[in-house]
Amino acid sequence: MRPLLIATKNAHKTAEIAAMLGVEWEVTDLNAYPEIPASEETGETFADNAAIKALAASRLFGGLVLADDSGLEVDALGGAPGVRSARYAGPSATDADNRAKLLRELGSFRGKERAARFRCVLVLAEDGDQRAIFDGAVEGVIIGAERGEGGFGYDALFVPEGHDETFAQLPASIKNTLSHRARAMEKARGFFISAAASGRDAV
Repeated sequence: MRPLLIATKNAHKTAEIAAMLGVEWEVTDLNAYPEIPASEETGETFADNAAIKALAASRLFGGLVLADDSGLEVDALGGAPGVRSARYAGPSATDADNRAKLLRELGSFRGKERAARFRCVLVLAEDGDQRAIFDGAVEGVIIGAERGEGGFGYDALFVPEGHDETFAQLPASIKNTLSHRARAMEKARGFFISAAASGRDAV
């Protein structure tokens, strides 16, 4: 098994990435390495924040590090919550707090005015150097009330294009084939496969 550190303490993200990579990878996150601090996300874009996290952790971890920064972009709100998705309702906000604020902000919008997308950027780093960057997005709409018990973040409010169920209602096996993170991870998997086929290391 090949070790890969995910530069996050979000166990949901780690589990999704591990499932997408498969059993040939030994995927851990910062919860297993308390000596590696979580980085402050001070970037202006998802790519900025992913790079900050990946590079910082890779300087303290002897191997490949993958960092994810992702969030929800709502057209009617000018792209908000965007990079502030995890702290939309404040620095100590819970997922429920963020969802409640989003519903308040969208109270007067209807139908296609609620168009939105989840966007993900992944940065792969090793020994303090950025090795690759991957991105993915999925279009959809924000509904007027939460539906579903699965997922996390804004999943209970987001219905992806081509589906009638929210990300919180869809089985993980389906979500993990069409989500923004799945699309970015598919590019990452292709990168790893190409590197292995060429006889090089993963980077």
